[in-house]
Amino acid sequence: MPNKYLPIDQILTILKGTPPRLAELTAGLTPSQLQTAPNADAWSINDIFAHLRACSDVWGDYYILTILAQDKPTIKAKNPRTWIKSTDYLEQEFQLSLTAFTNQREKLLARLEALEPSDWTRTNTLIGAGKPLEQTLLSHADGMARHERAHLKQIVRIFNALQTASKSNNHGGKT
Repeated sequence: MPNKYLPIDQILTILKGTPPRLAELTAGLTPSQLQTAPNADAWSINDIFAHLRACSDVWGDYYILTILAQDKPTIKAKNPRTWIKSTDYLEQEFQLSLTAFTNQREKLLARLEALEPSDWTRTNTLIGAGKPLEQTLLSHADGMARHERAHLKQIVRIFNALQTASKSNNHGGKT
C-alpha cells in the first residue's frame, strides 16, 4: 500500500511556497477585488486567506508546536472555523496580514526543517472532537500542506476570474 502522506520534502515545499504564492497572486489587487467573492455562496480571496491564517494558528502553532514541545501530549481539538471568530483576520489589511502570516510560517518552517526523520513520527492524542484520535506531527503537517494547496487553487480560480472581468471591463465587454 502506498504511503498515505506526502513526502516530507514535498510538505515543506508546499508550506514554504504558500506565502510567496499568495503575495504573487494578490500583488496589485485592490481591497475591493480581495473582498470580491465569485458568487454569493463563495469566499473571497480575503476570506480564504483569513481561513488559512486560522488553520495555521491551530494546526501549526497549536498542534505541531505542542507536539514538538511535549512528549505524546493530549491536545484539545480546536476548529479553525471557530478559532477565526476570536481573531480579526477577516478585517485586517491584507498586506499587513500577509506579512504576519509569512513571519509565522518562517518560524514554523525553521522548526520543521531542523527535525530529524524520527521527529515526524512524534504523536499526540486529539480529544474533544469525538473519539480520541492518535495523530503524528507528519499527519498534521500533511493535512496542512494539502489544505493550503487546495485553497491556493481556489484563489487562482478567483484571481483568473478577476483578471477576466478586468479585461472585459477595460474593453467595454468587446473582444
